[in-house]
Amino acid sequence: MMRLPRLGLAVAVAGLLAAQTARAGEPDKLIPADADTITFVNVKQLSASDIIKKYALEQLKQVLAGEERTKLIEAMGIDALKDIETMWMATAGKDMEEQKALVILHGNFNKEKIHRAFATAVRKEGDVYCTVKDSSGATLYKFQPEEGNPTYAVVIDEKTVVIGTDKTITVAAVEQAKSEKKSQAKPELAALIKPMDAKATIYAVSLVKGKFDKVKLPAQDFIDLSGLEKALPNTDTLSIVIKVGDDIQLEVVFGMKDAESAEDMNKAMTDLIQTIKGLVPLLVAGDAKMKPLGDVVKTLKATTKDKNVTLSAKITGEIIGKLLNPDG
Repeated sequence: MMRLPRLGLAVAVAGLLAAQTARAGEPDKLIPADADTITFVNVKQLSASDIIKKYALEQLKQVLAGEERTKLIEAMGIDALKDIETMWMATAGKDMEEQKALVILHGNFNKEKIHRAFATAVRKEGDVYCTVKDSSGATLYKFQPEEGNPTYAVVIDEKTVVIGTDKTITVAAVEQAKSEKKSQAKPELAALIKPMDAKATIYAVSLVKGKFDKVKLPAQDFIDLSGLEKALPNTDTLSIVIKVGDDIQLEVVFGMKDAESAEDMNKAMTDLIQTIKGLVPLLVAGDAKMKPLGDVVKTLKATTKDKNVTLSAKITGEIIGKLLNPDG
């Protein structure tokens, strides 16, 4: 089973303009209709940014190398950081066991080169890689890991490759690409994508109504999470935006049920931030290597507008360097 990207660069990481190329603020044409989370990554902008090249390019490569879908990409002879310009990922499902995902890659792809590279992978590891045909005759590249379900990839054209967690969702993307239909993404998700800044390097939008109803946050000795635990069930949508430039700017937007719920969430976030800021001097006193993390915490703030609560932070290149190489 293909796992969600580790966007700990949480959610990992891991994604996009659209198939026939959507403008900023539009979901990709190939997004499945049942998707409840959509992630976009401007791979070209991310890998070309000075801050990533200087401080985190190797870490980014390592994250990609650990992803099952990346193994399939490599078997197809695609260089993730050179050939791919943008990526979309759409997921649907109540939990990880039921979840299905579709990854849509846009860039510059040579179909013949891909086929030759994959044929070589099949010869070397026939128990892991093979080709299959869909009902229309399209060639699908199949990757079967030692554990879990297979994933499938298909080259739509020289600009688009899709990868799905099962054959059905992958073939559906092929059919959607042939059709005249516009994006089938849910209107609620499209509305979250519409205001996105074209300069955003990564963003993710998700419909989370009801998903936090039974959430229980672990008890902490020094941090009271009861306010956050009470506010989360009133969250309808969640958006994450990361902009990579001279520094990295992060925004997490909680779309709340109503203005009253937004005030509750803002208070919970503000109280949590103040508590964390109060703990930072103790952490730094115990370990000087924690100081860069303390510098990040200083930039944390929560703001409210209408039904939205925004948690924001900024990480400078200098801080990233210290976090990745504390002894340097």
